Amino acid sequence: MSAIFELSAAARKDVGKGASRRLRRDQGLVPAIIYGAEQPAQSVTLPHKDVLKALQHEAFYSHILTLTVDNKAEKVVLKDLHRHPVKPIILHMDFQRVSSKQKLHMNVPIHFINEEVAPGVKDGGVFSHSMKEVEIVCFPADLPEYIEVDMGALELNENVHLSDVKAPKGVEFVAIEHDENPAIASIHLPKVVEEETVAEEEVLDGEEAAAEGETTEEDGDKAEASKDKPEA
Repeated sequence: MSAIFELSAAARKDVGKGASRRLRRDQGLVPAIIYGAEQPAQSVTLPHKDVLKALQHEAFYSHILTLTVDNKAEKVVLKDLHRHPVKPIILHMDFQRVSSKQKLHMNVPIHFINEEVAPGVKDGGVFSHSMKEVEIVCFPADLPEYIEVDMGALELNENVHLSDVKAPKGVEFVAIEHDENPAIASIHLPKVVEEETVAEEEVLDGEEAAAEGETTEEDGDKAEASKDKPEA
């Protein structure tokens, strides 16, 4: 079942950095702005505790939200989020209004499945994820909560590219539309294992070379001894 996110906000008249600091410090509110859908931008505030709770859910970042401003509900998506560099404080949020007639540009998370049964894993490989989210374009009704990528058939030293992923109905990958095809995941032997394998091969090569050298030296000694041996 798809998650439902509803937040309450209040219209904000006092703007500016000083006013924003006072809202966060004295009232526990997060300054935000709502824009888009050919309507004027509106400054609002949201309770910080409610925002932190909602942000614990991955789906909140790529989901159509219901934002009620002074008893008027609007459908929006989260477009930008500013956090304090050290403290667990949300400094500012940007919301875009949703229109059924306009396509959305969104980043949605990638969910990798069946990694544990991939042949490459059974051969000792480990996965490396080059992308954790992907930019898409779609109408609001087609917005997916995430993009699922099945890794169950991946062999050792293979990559999965964005073109290998089937987009959900009504969804387009922005990179593909721009003739780009980035790798999103790969499977390789762990680096430590690779280094140990190389080192082991070098040791074996050295031992073989030493053995060949001893054999050559031994043969030379035999030849010298044969030369010095008096004839019967």
